[in-house]
Amino acid sequence: LFQGDLGPFNPGLPVEVPVWLAINLKQRQKCRLIPPEWMDVEKLEEIRDQERKEDTFTPMPSPYYMELTKLLLNYASDNIPKADEIRTLVKDTWDTRIAKLRLSADSFVRRQEAHAKLDNLTLMEINTTGTFLTQALDHMYKLRTNLQPGEGAHSQDF
Repeated sequence: LFQGDLGPFNPGLPVEVPVWLAINLKQRQKCRLIPPEWMDVEKLEEIRDQERKEDTFTPMPSPYYMELTKLLLNYASDNIPKADEIRTLVKDTWDTRIAKLRLSADSFVRRQEAHAKLDNLTLMEINTTGTFLTQALDHMYKLRTNLQPGEGAHSQDF
């Protein structure tokens, strides 16, 4: 929840506000949005190229890079220089990261690992494979417990 005062706003002077308010004001044509620094073609090309080069997940410029990109491009693309290129670069980066995540998850399951490091993943990325991984872990647990006799699995003589 947001608490606090907003405004008064001075025309022409930039001010930081919550994203929901910025989008609301933009929809009512009361402001111009200034994109975050990282929402720049050159910076996003570097991020994409670095992600493609590394085997591990690289840090993203924002833990909400995908959500912010979608919101800002949907509601304020006229305020974002080279919006179409930015959309493509973020999508390319997302696709690369999700492909890595799927490969990691596949390897995780095949090796029957018990835990995984999720460094530099965003919540949205984790949520895309969360259901699959929890189901896979559940199945692996059931298989392991069925293969290993428990304490209560003693045979009885009749």
